[in-house]
Amino acid sequence: MNGSTANGSAAAHQQAFHRAVAPSSPPVVVAGAGSFAGMMAASQGAAPAVPFSGSAGSPTASYAGAGSQRARSISIPGKPSSMPRLLTPFDQGDIRILLLENVSQGAVDMLRQQGYQVDFHAKAWSEDELCDKIGQYHAIGIRSKTKLTAKVFRRAEKLLLVGCFCIGTNQVDLTAAAKAGVAVFNSPFANSRSVAELVIGEMICLSRQLADRTNEMRAGEWNKVSKGCYEVRGKVLGIVGYGHIGSQLSVLAESMGMSVLYYDVVPLMPLGTARQVEKLEDLLAASDFVSLHVPELPETKNLIAAPQLAAMRKGAYLLNNARGTVVDLPALTDALDAGHLGGAAIDVFPREPAANGKDTFVDALNGFESRLRACKNVILTPHIGGSTEEAQTMIGIEVANAIIRYINFGGSTGAVNFPEVDLRVITQADSDDVVRFCHVHHNVPGSLKAVNEILGNHNVVKQNSDSRGDVAYLLVDVAGVDEEAKREIYERIGQTKANVLTRMLS
Repeated sequence: MNGSTANGSAAAHQQAFHRAVAPSSPPVVVAGAGSFAGMMAASQGAAPAVPFSGSAGSPTASYAGAGSQRARSISIPGKPSSMPRLLTPFDQGDIRILLLENVSQGAVDMLRQQGYQVDFHAKAWSEDELCDKIGQYHAIGIRSKTKLTAKVFRRAEKLLLVGCFCIGTNQVDLTAAAKAGVAVFNSPFANSRSVAELVIGEMICLSRQLADRTNEMRAGEWNKVSKGCYEVRGKVLGIVGYGHIGSQLSVLAESMGMSVLYYDVVPLMPLGTARQVEKLEDLLAASDFVSLHVPELPETKNLIAAPQLAAMRKGAYLLNNARGTVVDLPALTDALDAGHLGGAAIDVFPREPAANGKDTFVDALNGFESRLRACKNVILTPHIGGSTEEAQTMIGIEVANAIIRYINFGGSTGAVNFPEVDLRVITQADSDDVVRFCHVHHNVPGSLKAVNEILGNHNVVKQNSDSRGDVAYLLVDVAGVDEEAKREIYERIGQTKANVLTRMLS
């Protein structure tokens, strides 16, 4: 299958690719790859994103202009011969990208500057809308409300990748995406500071009962009290999940005079004077505030339920800015009504409204909303932990960067469901007849042998391959091939038995 037909002018990023019609061996995601332990360990060494950074040895580049006639501008010093060469496809077809849920305008601008056709929509789309229109697009960018199901991926004939402009990817069927040869990227750490600062604000508001006093004042009631109101200085904060957010929160809390305990499923080096505890129950019993920062996994569902709430100090506060399934909210409501807890701050819920508006956060959603709203000293926010201008800008840059890198150069570093493979970019110094093949295939015996037999009589200058579960990905640069040879290699690789999707960039 080829990309969409050219519309008269040769657009520089139109991609040729072969996709298998019906993959016979469904890929699976490696067990443990998305585990709480794996995420927490990996998060400690993650580097911040920079706009459009290439693979090792590749300079940062950006492109300006529209359509097929675009001028390249390089954003760091370097010899012209070392700069990335703007790759063009074997067959022509405009790259079309669908962006939903009002993603960062900076990301929209970055993608349009690449010459892509970008369709931008402020709201999420339903499964039916996606199935009706997804076949037109090579990439889709979403946030948390758009659900990409196996049914959607079956209709996504041209789709190369998904960009999740958020932390989580549980709104995407990752196995179905991998089966279709679709890489999924996200931004797991870009909003860490925003969430950490929100938690600090929530702790102060809870300890001073600010939400209740504000509501009373809005109702015309003056209620100047000090009973039950405290400073956070000298109090103990217990952090569950000591990743990027948890560790940043730890530093901020200590700067305000708090003592910090943390619980994590793997041993992690503390920042400052924070101390790790071996058991969750030990943290709950010793903390004045408990803040949750764990991913949504089967082992974290109802991590804080009735027994854990009972183990907390009387008068303590619970804060959940992680995932809605981590806390048993009816049990939390019982603990608040009974006076065992002094208050709570909840930003995430098991089921959340699909759109903003009045009368959306009601009992028809989860069944506990009216009881929770009636509790004293409770802060309820509509999943805004990462909703700051700074966080959304950084997320936009990071995910747009991943989209550009994968479409333009084939690099899959940072993919959450896909082998992470990269090659040094083809530069101006390389010969003009170098071509790159991006081959997604089933991880079965003989798959690479079949490709290497096709390439055996050609000059392979760079090659990298990796697998993840049942899906594998190969990047290979071949030099010294004329147009006829390019076509032959491209067609033959796309016809191999293990092929899922093959693209060619030259």
